[in-house]
Amino acid sequence: WIVDRYIKQLKLNKIGLKGQAKIEKSKVLVVGVGGLGSAVLPYLISSGIGTVGIVDGDNVELSNLPRQVIFNEDDIGFAKVDRAYNKLKKINNQTKIIKYNSFINDDNVKEIFKNFDIIVDATDSINMRYLINDACVQLKLPFVYGAVYKFQGQVSSFNYNSGPTYRCLFPNQEGIVENCEDAGVLGSTVGLIGMFQLNEVIKIILKFENVLSGKLLIYNTLLSTQYFFNFKKSEQKKVKEISESNYISYNKADKIKNTLFLDVREKNEIPKINLKKGVNIPLNELSIKNKLLKKSKNIVIFCQSGKRSKIALDLLKKNKFLNLKLMSENAIEISRIINKK
Repeated sequence: WIVDRYIKQLKLNKIGLKGQAKIEKSKVLVVGVGGLGSAVLPYLISSGIGTVGIVDGDNVELSNLPRQVIFNEDDIGFAKVDRAYNKLKKINNQTKIIKYNSFINDDNVKEIFKNFDIIVDATDSINMRYLINDACVQLKLPFVYGAVYKFQGQVSSFNYNSGPTYRCLFPNQEGIVENCEDAGVLGSTVGLIGMFQLNEVIKIILKFENVLSGKLLIYNTLLSTQYFFNFKKSEQKKVKEISESNYISYNKADKIKNTLFLDVREKNEIPKINLKKGVNIPLNELSIKNKLLKKSKNIVIFCQSGKRSKIALDLLKKNKFLNLKLMSENAIEISRIINKK
């Protein structure tokens, strides 16, 4: 069955059965299920990658559809990772797909990344790329970078075999750089750069030569031109130390005595979650109503995507709350866990 499915790949003398076995054992995480992620993910799955992770805290919007081709009109308003998961599973049910319906941040990035061999940056955020880079350096993981600006795209593989990192090429984090939402982008440009990223992933897995380590590929889709920019590792470029995770799973937190689950969503948000040890205080009321909470409690905070819970954690810290954790699952996942019990 495996031979029949991957026969065209197996015929390549650089892959064969041994190469396909390496592909099946690999674990690849794609950060961002946007334009680049939509291009990379279906081919990762169809190539036979053993485990694929997807992490994104956004919902599908109408303006996503021209370039995020994994989605359609029926997906609007729903979580990207949930809709992507359902479609990707139909491509290849032999691939294990792990979804994280949240944005990566200082608290969860290492906890998520440690489960994978290669990280694919499919974001459009400068700050996110520094976070991805620093986590990969600390965990000794390669990450495949892709970025699009108008009709131009860039691709490179950072921290490959302890090679040059993102900070070696872009040492300064300061400055304003337009993302595709501000500058505009064409779907075909995003798709092409995503394919270059996928190619880098396969090259890294199979240990091919000419991985784009120390090289930045710059492709202009309007002019159909490409060139390479070479760069070296800079030992002076230090990474930001990322602390251990502040996240905890629902099941683990539920077993801890003196735990209070704090839901910072609005009161009319669905799904409705009634926890015996829970309380709902919307984020916009928390600065006043935090006085209702006991500082002796172990407080575990959750919301829909993870954004508001992180803000709530910072707010409570400023008000001298010490025993704080963020829920690793979002409201939808918590609801599913509770309903299974």
